[in-house]
Amino acid sequence: MSGSILLVDDEAKILNALASALRAEGHEVVATGSPREAQRLLGQRLFDVLVVDNLMPDLTGTDLIRELVATTAEGDRPQILMMTAHATVESAIEAMKLGALDYLQKPFEVDELLVVVNRALEHQRLSTEHRYLISERDAEFNHYGIVGRSRRMQEVINTAQVVAKSKSTILITGDTGTGKEMVARAIHFHSAQREMPLIKVNCAAIPETLLESELFGHVRGAFTGATTNKKGKFALADGGTIFLDEIGTMSPALQAKLLRVLQEREFEPLGSERTQRVDVRVIAATNRDLRQMVADGRFQEDLYYRLNVIPIHIPPLRERREDVAVLVDHFIAKHAQRAGKRIDGMEPGVLEALQAADWPGNVRELENTVERAVVLSPSPIIGPDVVRILGVTTTAPASLPSLSLRQNLDWAERETVRRALSSSGGVKKDAAEVMGISQRALSYYLAKHRVE
Repeated sequence: MSGSILLVDDEAKILNALASALRAEGHEVVATGSPREAQRLLGQRLFDVLVVDNLMPDLTGTDLIRELVATTAEGDRPQILMMTAHATVESAIEAMKLGALDYLQKPFEVDELLVVVNRALEHQRLSTEHRYLISERDAEFNHYGIVGRSRRMQEVINTAQVVAKSKSTILITGDTGTGKEMVARAIHFHSAQREMPLIKVNCAAIPETLLESELFGHVRGAFTGATTNKKGKFALADGGTIFLDEIGTMSPALQAKLLRVLQEREFEPLGSERTQRVDVRVIAATNRDLRQMVADGRFQEDLYYRLNVIPIHIPPLRERREDVAVLVDHFIAKHAQRAGKRIDGMEPGVLEALQAADWPGNVRELENTVERAVVLSPSPIIGPDVVRILGVTTTAPASLPSLSLRQNLDWAERETVRRALSSSGGVKKDAAEVMGISQRALSYYLAKHRVE
């Protein structure tokens, strides 16, 4: 495993010897004999490992580590290895308390340093995975929420299984709530990169002024408020997959920078003059018509073709109504277990009504409807009265009269809270667990609906 290493030692012979040995192992090494220069380098770019001598003129290694810890977030900080010819128990303890991973006493063999550096790189990789890698791995596609027996959904699943084995860029299109993110997750976890991070970015949820920093990172001082170095999502996804949701909302300026990453596999963090290379698979998703946006001049044509190497379109639920039954069964089992209830199914006619609905929110809306029905149902068989209150728009049957959607939702929320409190004996913590929400969220609904 190779990585970027900052080596700091005021003894030129030792510095050159260690740098040569590390480079021979394939590592990118920046070597300096000045701790002040090391400060500047740490402020300019990100390193995987910092190897620093303790006793140096102007600034000790301990002081350099102390400043690094104070000005850099833990996730953006290199693993730290300290070297010294004057090892004491006190200095070792202080270095470890400050965040050093290991401690080397001079003189030491070069092989010993190589082993410790490799361990530090592995620790850095595991730390990144711990923060960002979803724990579910090596599961069937259905375990990621992709449920469907229709021919069109089987085509989606089969395509995803095939392309998972490649590293080609993928563009997933489909209406809101169809499951674009689930398909992206399934592709990643069936790929050769499944042991590496899957980093998700919702481009529409991040203000345009912050999105560039989120994607590419920044160095300290790049803009007002940038008090620490920060790794961008592309750097975090190195070796794995980055999922760019709502790609159609990206500004033209960022589109150009993304195009460069796709073409050259490199970028510069905001405020840095150093180019950083990445090996990352890009999966993009949108509910917009990018082809029309290209025709309207709102999306770069070159970027569209770079993203659309392998297109996957997920059809809306209204075009695959035969999937509603299997989805309903799946969601009943899922939410009955969460709610700790026994639900055996639905009364005759209820499923037909759900299949006749248009579902503008697609699978997400259907799941919300089934979840509320499971929570509200007073018996193991879900009746039409429970589904009726959810405001499902149907063409048939007429046994599900509708209130206004707002009235239905308010009633459902209030009744869900009331029944959850009743079943938990009035204990808010238990009620929140039954509903699958936080206690803070429960307090909000109690105040909103004036439930005692």
